[in-house]
Amino acid sequence: MASAPSSTKPYSLAIVGGGISGLTLAIALLQYDVPLTIYEAASHFGEIGAGLSFAPNASRAMELMSPKIYDAFMKCKTENMDISKSDTWFTIRVGDARRADKYGHVKEGKKLGDALFDMKISPIGGIGGVYRAHFLDELVKDVPEGVAKFGKRLVEMDEAEDGSGDMVLQFADGSTAQHSAVIGCDGIKSLTRKWLLGRDDPASEAVFSGKYAYRGLIPMDEAVKLLGKEVAQNSQMYLGYHGHLLTFPIEHGKTMNVVAFSSRETWDDEKWVVATSKEEMNADFAEWGPNVQKIVGAMQKPDIWALFMHPSCNTYTKGRVCLLGDAAHATTPHQGAGAGMCIEDAYILSNLVKEANNVDDVKRAFSAFDQTRRERTQKNVITSQEGGKLYEFELYGDDLDKIQEALSTRMDWIWNFNLEEQLAQAQKIMKDGSKTSS
Repeated sequence: MASAPSSTKPYSLAIVGGGISGLTLAIALLQYDVPLTIYEAASHFGEIGAGLSFAPNASRAMELMSPKIYDAFMKCKTENMDISKSDTWFTIRVGDARRADKYGHVKEGKKLGDALFDMKISPIGGIGGVYRAHFLDELVKDVPEGVAKFGKRLVEMDEAEDGSGDMVLQFADGSTAQHSAVIGCDGIKSLTRKWLLGRDDPASEAVFSGKYAYRGLIPMDEAVKLLGKEVAQNSQMYLGYHGHLLTFPIEHGKTMNVVAFSSRETWDDEKWVVATSKEEMNADFAEWGPNVQKIVGAMQKPDIWALFMHPSCNTYTKGRVCLLGDAAHATTPHQGAGAGMCIEDAYILSNLVKEANNVDDVKRAFSAFDQTRRERTQKNVITSQEGGKLYEFELYGDDLDKIQEALSTRMDWIWNFNLEEQLAQAQKIMKDGSKTSS
């Protein structure tokens, strides 16, 4: 790790949370010599290991934001291993045997488990799955010594009593820290969100989406034996009734990542990740076809992940506090865009804050960020939940032609997005705000 850069900026930022959002934002801001400290609740940087997908919009944001971040992505990313599938997001199949007729057909000329169509990604390039923990490890290398403080779980925030307008952060270990402004990157259970919106606001807490997921990893050699090369080494999505299953390669093709989704009306456990049995998982997919059953059967030590999401809120900023990433717009994973939206956020906010020469400028940066990012990111939360219903025959029923038509353009607004144009818009808002307040 390098040493932290010196800064001439007359303010200091607290970044609460050292996940992907907090780290990418910090790396981007440090290259502009913005003084900051990351406060991480855990004893060290670390993410629960799971596969994560990035689409072209996220790749572009990384490339525009910082060569270090983009290099970390390129080092970790895994694409479909078949060159003919390099422009494919997922190959869509029906996995649920209940959708097949007595001859095993799900539509004319297509049997259960057959490839129905490829969801083509546009623009081509920049797509890839990463193993979350490996990506985080790469990002950490670019955070200078002394920038992050660990074991700092935020429990409360207040405005300082010294008249400075600073924010005072209180941590579970009894310590406090005072900073000019705070950026909440503290995820779906964000305390900064509760403080900013008010604990009585229904949008301050995440809500259960109606879906949960089993996550697992299968060594690629084993996956190829089970499914054949083409299926195992390229991204697949299996549709069904109130459930769907995804597989895609990670770790440069050494591992097949599996996420198997199912539905329930409520989530009553206080924990969002709970251990389960192979029997319970197998029972959820008992009426599915052989490919899905093979995949589910090969998953070891299954955990159930309840999928929560944030209701839309009316602001991402208040005073000297701003929400970013999952703290602002935690989503279900059904469009593979949650982490990408966090990266986009970091690109926009870092480029606004770098222009801030005083605390009032920082507040204007926060306001411009909120005005430009909130609509797009909250749309992702809403349409992602719809996407889960679409794959599970709950939006258009099990009409495969309607589903194919919807999926042919459904992701365009996410993938084909002009980030530089949005930044220019945000910079104009920030500049205009500076004129009106001066």
